[in-house]
Amino acid sequence: MGFCSTSSDTGLDDHNGRGNQVSTLATAAVKPIQSVGGFVAFSLDTVVTMVKPPYAWREFLDQTAFLARVAFTPALMLSVPYVVLTVFTFNVLLREFGAADFSGSGAAIGAVNQIGPLVTVLVVVGAGAAAMCADLGARTIREELDALRVMGIDPIQALVAPRVLAATVVAFLLSSVVTLVGLVGGFFFSVFIQQVTPGAFVAGLTLITGVSDVVISMIKATLFGLTAGLIACYQGVNVRMGPAGVGNAVNETVVISFVMLFVINIVITAIGFEVTK
Repeated sequence: MGFCSTSSDTGLDDHNGRGNQVSTLATAAVKPIQSVGGFVAFSLDTVVTMVKPPYAWREFLDQTAFLARVAFTPALMLSVPYVVLTVFTFNVLLREFGAADFSGSGAAIGAVNQIGPLVTVLVVVGAGAAAMCADLGARTIREELDALRVMGIDPIQALVAPRVLAATVVAFLLSSVVTLVGLVGGFFFSVFIQQVTPGAFVAGLTLITGVSDVVISMIKATLFGLTAGLIACYQGVNVRMGPAGVGNAVNETVVISFVMLFVINIVITAIGFEVTK
């Protein structure tokens, strides 16, 4: 009898162990789906709140000034090397075909279509969005958001929507400045280093790149800023496990934002070429 009882208990333990493993795997498989669903719901709430009064103007202006301050100089410093590298590569190819005077066309394509929006959002994500996530994460673990809810204040309206809108506006405005500065840097590099004719460079700027490309670039920058702001705020509001969770949320914000932004860039670029061709 004792032997039979031991065998039965062992079988029961094995069964429970398998059940726990299946439950763990199911939870691990469902968690990403729950995260995506939670982010979509959070994004819809935030976008609706952004266009619905009352507006937290003071918080919006403070966040806009903060993002512009931390992103402006690094974005300009990155734009010139990126455009110069693009121009250098184009000029090497164009010289092989005896068409160095079309250097401005390559600079315009690179700066307007890709470098301007991407450099802008890389800086906005790396500096601004990470700071927004850390700020909201610190407020979350200090239970400040719960205190706002107790007082009848919607945290999305008071804290999240102004930050997302600020990231969107700063990305939109900064992209134009980054593109212009990059083109100026490309001009000086082409003219004074690679001996391209100044008039030919300027004339080539609008040879291929037109108003539609500028509009698509602005749409990209706007979507980039909106997405980065939403991801940063979502991660900050949903911080768990205390201070260590804030650090993890910031890291996840940067990684997820970069992945999503490159996906958005591919989609918008493909749509833009189909629309403008």
